[in-house]
Amino acid sequence: MRINKYLAECGVCSRRKADELVKAGRVSVNKKVVREVGSEVDETNDTVFVDGKKVVRVTHYDYVMFNKPKGCVTTMNDERDNKSGRKKSDAEGDGLNASGRERVSVDGAQGADVKKKPRRTVIDYIDGYKDKRLFPVGRLDYDSEGLLLLTNDGDMTYKLTHPSSEIPKTYVVRIEGSIEESDLAILRKGVTVDGVKYGRSKVRVTGVEGNDTRLEVVIFEGKNREIRRMFEAVEKNVVFLKRVAIGELRLGGLSRGGYRELSESEVTYLAKLCNLQR
Repeated sequence: MRINKYLAECGVCSRRKADELVKAGRVSVNKKVVREVGSEVDETNDTVFVDGKKVVRVTHYDYVMFNKPKGCVTTMNDERDNKSGRKKSDAEGDGLNASGRERVSVDGAQGADVKKKPRRTVIDYIDGYKDKRLFPVGRLDYDSEGLLLLTNDGDMTYKLTHPSSEIPKTYVVRIEGSIEESDLAILRKGVTVDGVKYGRSKVRVTGVEGNDTRLEVVIFEGKNREIRRMFEAVEKNVVFLKRVAIGELRLGGLSRGGYRELSESEVTYLAKLCNLQR
């Protein structure tokens, strides 16, 4: 079994994050550090460690629905991620010095450091699961809100987030101004922004709020900041973005910042959606 799949099945993190851990030299097999993301592990005979701690297979999967509010970082701890939840390439990109402090001027002079206050993360809201090794299924931007799943089921996470699965994800979107039918047609066919191809989507106008237009958007890939970039392609600015459904699993009346465990029938539905045996 590939090491990233093994770590995901153990509830350590997603496969993508596991690859990052391997590249960083934080994973060892039988006390020997591995750095190749394609490394294989014998799940029966090998012993795997992450940061020196032994990895134990998960015997029970947890599935949580969370209504992420705006201003919450989609991560289990804030390591100065950017708005998409991805780490900055270096401290300079976030206005920090090497120690992680913000550079500010005092009486016009540069050089004073002020420690940045940690932003609220998912774990700050899901009190009942702080002792669980859950990780987010995909991401929602810092400025976006809505349905976010958390689990320690690595296989389901992989299936729900991989573009090849084409799992539909539905969003309520509000943009500044109006939008022409010709622009909607462009979005439905898929657009390319800065060399990144964003696939087909379903887009329909659902109403008008003052000078803004409200739409329902269904995407099938879930790339980083996909919807915001899509609308940039037709020169429209997104002012509100909320995910309301993954497949037929809907957010419903869950309050902003609230969470709940998925029902058995909901887990069964997601497993079928992902073609997983449960």
